[in-house]
Amino acid sequence: MGDLKADLCDIVQHSPMALDISEQDCQVLAGIAEMHNLTDNEVLFEEGVTDNTVYLIVGGRLAVTKGGEGNRTTLHVLEQGDLAGEMSFIDGTPHSATLVAHGDAKVLSLKRDRFESLLQSHPVVVYHVMRTIVRTVHSTLKRMNMQYIEMTNYISKSHGRY
Repeated sequence: MGDLKADLCDIVQHSPMALDISEQDCQVLAGIAEMHNLTDNEVLFEEGVTDNTVYLIVGGRLAVTKGGEGNRTTLHVLEQGDLAGEMSFIDGTPHSATLVAHGDAKVLSLKRDRFESLLQSHPVVVYHVMRTIVRTVHSTLKRMNMQYIEMTNYISKSHGRY
């Protein structure tokens, strides 16, 4: 377990979470995190399901999709360093899309109940992780707003050449 914990800590230290998390905090997180290996086309989670887990993509790529098997439309592709499932993790609502491995992939997961067990003993770690999640959600929202503006401009043929 010692090597796995060191590997998990190294992964966290080279992720967006590293902005706020110290080496000691990282050891705490590594104690509750789990690593998952996915094969090509393996589903990480399904749209409409609640699993109360946030995922950090450690390697490979995951397609964010809508629609059922054989009729999936890819909305976005997540890559190493990206978070997934953060909104469901925060508010317990079902996932709004299905995530499918695009080639072999590796993800680190944090289950909400294990994470919340740190509230009393390590509140600063909880704060820093939640801050990272909020940053991620904010970045996604900004990207989606820009895409909406570009699409609206394209449809109305304004603010550029189309």
